[in-house]
Amino acid sequence: MPTLVNYSGDDEIYSGGSFYTNPSDLGRLYSTVSHVDVYSPACKRARISAPFLFEPSGFEQNKRPSIEVLPDECLFEIFKRVPEGKERSSCARVSKKWLMLLSSIRRSEFCNSNTVAEEKKETAAPVCNDVEMVSCEDSGEVESDGYLTRSLEGKKATDLRLAAIAVGTSSRGGLGKLLIRGSNSVRGVTNIGLSAIARGCPSLRALSLWNVPFVGDEGLFEIAKECHLLEKLDLSNCPSISNKGLIAIAGNCPNLSSLNIESCSKIGNEGLQAIGKLCPKLHSISIKDCPLIGDHGISSLVSSASSLLTRVKLQALNITDFSLAVIGHYGKAVTNLSLSVLQHVSEKGFWVMGNAQGLEKLMSLTITSCRGITDVSLEAIAKGSLNLKQMCLRKCCFVSDNGLVAFTKAAGSLESLQLEECNRITQSGIVGALSNCGTKLKALSLVKCMGIKDMALGMAVPSPCSYLRYLSIKNCPGFGSASLAVVGKLCPQLQHVDLSGLCGITDSGILPLLESCEAGLVKVNLNGCMSLTDEVVSALARLHGRTLELLNLDGCRKITDASLVAIAENCLFLSDLDLSKCAVTDSGIAVMSSSEHLNLQVLSLSGCSEVSNKSLPCLKKMGRTLVGLNLQNCSSISSSTVELLVESLWRCDILS
Repeated sequence: MPTLVNYSGDDEIYSGGSFYTNPSDLGRLYSTVSHVDVYSPACKRARISAPFLFEPSGFEQNKRPSIEVLPDECLFEIFKRVPEGKERSSCARVSKKWLMLLSSIRRSEFCNSNTVAEEKKETAAPVCNDVEMVSCEDSGEVESDGYLTRSLEGKKATDLRLAAIAVGTSSRGGLGKLLIRGSNSVRGVTNIGLSAIARGCPSLRALSLWNVPFVGDEGLFEIAKECHLLEKLDLSNCPSISNKGLIAIAGNCPNLSSLNIESCSKIGNEGLQAIGKLCPKLHSISIKDCPLIGDHGISSLVSSASSLLTRVKLQALNITDFSLAVIGHYGKAVTNLSLSVLQHVSEKGFWVMGNAQGLEKLMSLTITSCRGITDVSLEAIAKGSLNLKQMCLRKCCFVSDNGLVAFTKAAGSLESLQLEECNRITQSGIVGALSNCGTKLKALSLVKCMGIKDMALGMAVPSPCSYLRYLSIKNCPGFGSASLAVVGKLCPQLQHVDLSGLCGITDSGILPLLESCEAGLVKVNLNGCMSLTDEVVSALARLHGRTLELLNLDGCRKITDASLVAIAENCLFLSDLDLSKCAVTDSGIAVMSSSEHLNLQVLSLSGCSEVSNKSLPCLKKMGRTLVGLNLQNCSSISSSTVELLVESLWRCDILS
């Protein structure tokens, strides 16, 4: 017996029990080779030599699994031969060590199914019929046609989770899109996690990194080395990534088509120059608040990618007139251009950009907080962009009525005009712009334009703007009833009207607008128009009840049940009604519930203190069509009533 099994100590006979507390440990007494037979008498337990640990409580046998003794190199070779799918995922769940080892193996390094099958035939013991064999054909070349997406935010963003994603998605072609928003403050995402994604997901096409301070160039090196199909790269607040990482992406990812860089303090001109030269498919760039990026980077990028570059967004950069001149000359394919907070660009830069005649295909232009935008430069842009359809000016304090009128006269294709905080624009400029765009303009939006003062038009009303469908005038305190009456006469085909925050308008101002709209209003927002009465709502329901779909009366405190009667009688297609903080009561709710043709889907009664528990049956009746009901701050409706509504209206989302 000692020649078959080595042991130490004196021979002893055990009458019962076992040396091992776990019966499965008896397998250690036998050789792992299937063809070796070991003789063991039934009356005597064999003991093998094993290391003992001396502890105060006595001797204890070391039970560490034997596979853990293997060095990482051996485990690496073993894991390379594990088929993808359930087997590989099961191995990754054993321990963090195994997970990280599996994630460190590139997909190209895994052995194919044929090799695995041959090795199993040569070395493995016969397999029982109840064991499922999983093959992994061409595991290194499997690619997902779709975009398998994963998004990690805050505390969930760790290296371990990225490693698990890399291993878990490999059997489905790998990850197509990865978004990381923030990072765990203790175990945040580092280059190790990003490298795991690169090795396990070579089919990655879109990568977005926001607020990940511990990811640097090394992580991007791995992405560039493995993910040659990358098309979209979004870097925001990544202080450890520099030009080196961006240059690596440019040199290895020729399919890159979209680049977004924001608040990356180490990325400068060299990185953009490499992108422009080595990424021939680039069509969209967005660069914001990068202090090292200047004229050389922007001009090189735009000039190199001029044939396909369609979208350009530049914000808070240290660029000058030179960059805008390059955009004006080389931006022949640009259709969308956004320029914001360019403090070093003067009137000359915008003027040259317009007169360069290169923005032939420009259709949408947004300019925000740029001192270089004046009446002269604005007119030059209009003359150089004959296909411009959408124009948005925000916080452009040097644009006056003259510039606006000249711009709309030169921009013959303009369909949408938005002015926000342009305080030198007055009623005269708005009327002039509308008269110039009578044949094309479809949407006009005015937001916080403090220069508009309410006054009657002192001249004859110009020709109407017959194509205008959308009118939005928000939070312009000087815009009153007289101004609104003038606009109403100029715009007879309105369908969408938003007058939010115009607390100065009265019935006399809005009634002419309602009467002049010939096409039929579809959406009307009167949020915060506190001076309006039931007369307006009655006229609106009578004149436009057959087309009206949305009505917002939030904060209109003079609206009573009389308005609800008009709505119930005339509005056939109204689906969204907001009565928040209106003076409606239970009687008005009862009238609406009894209407045969009113089929509301969304109803808001927030802050309606006169609506009480008595409206419970009416609300239940209306609930057959409701999908949204707002009862917040309804002091006369008890919590028990709300609970009954929740039980009855199971399809409806109720806020209380």
